[in-house]
Amino acid sequence: MNFVWLLLLALAVVAAIFKGTMGAVSDAAFSSANTAVQLALGLVGGMTLFLGLMRVAQDAGLVQVLARALRPVLKWLFPGVPKEHPALGSIALNMGANMLGLGDAATPMGLKAMQDLQELNPDKDTATDAMCMFMALHSSSIQLIPVIVISLRAAAGSKNPAEIIIPTLLGTLCAAVVAVLASKLFSRLPQYRRNAAAAVKKNV
Repeated sequence: MNFVWLLLLALAVVAAIFKGTMGAVSDAAFSSANTAVQLALGLVGGMTLFLGLMRVAQDAGLVQVLARALRPVLKWLFPGVPKEHPALGSIALNMGANMLGLGDAATPMGLKAMQDLQELNPDKDTATDAMCMFMALHSSSIQLIPVIVISLRAAAGSKNPAEIIIPTLLGTLCAAVVAVLASKLFSRLPQYRRNAAAAVKKNV
């Protein structure tokens, strides 16, 4: 990826030299850098406010409440995970944190969930259905409070930056449904079933 960025930069400079627009390129580069700094500074206030509120919610136990509410759903999503296995708790906490926009809290919880799922994996080199389902859910997480988007809209001068909440909720809900259905569908395809059976047999 570093090579790709370097190649794009080199091509842009060469094109600017041949077209005689090197001055415009330099002006655009400095202007973009200035805009980036202004945007970052504008985000600091909004992010501080919302992440502070989310941290209060986390310390108050709201994430744990969401996690308990999600457990019945997780039993259906992860039928191969034993009922009392710690993986379900880690997954529930990860999903609860993601729903509240607590990315800093969701990441370590997600890593812990994957470690717990790996303990149940008969073939350590191949992801299980539960692992694939968890990755699909983590990537398409339902967002109750899109903190970053709200902060971006506030920094851009939006009169009502929080109006994005309902559309975001509906959009991420649709994405999560599609991700779950896709994961369930692919896990039932003959090729994947054969691979799973072969992995179990190899480790018996």
